[in-house]
Amino acid sequence: MRRLSGIVGVGAIAVLATAARAPSVQEPDGAALYQEHCRKCHGATGTPTARMLEMYATLKPLTEMTGVSADSIVALLVAGGSEGMKSYKDKLTEAQMKAVAAYTLTLSKPQAP
Repeated sequence: MRRLSGIVGVGAIAVLATAARAPSVQEPDGAALYQEHCRKCHGATGTPTARMLEMYATLKPLTEMTGVSADSIVALLVAGGSEGMKSYKDKLTEAQMKAVAAYTLTLSKPQAP
């Protein structure tokens, strides 16, 4: 019986050690969130469709963004924008908005050939 409790004790320690190394929270996937929430208006790759550009005169391709910070994008997601862009403060967490902002900034960078 004593041997069995020693084996169980070693097993419990191994499980606890594995759990301590495992990440507790997975980082939000900015690309997936963008595709789910932003693609309809801003396009899959940051270039809006012709129809969206006709509907919203101030809508610009995200691929042409310059001088915009991730914090500015998060603020826009929280407050919403002009011409019909709704707020996402009740749909996305702060971490998710930061992930979307980081992904959005990658759309304006030149892609490798």
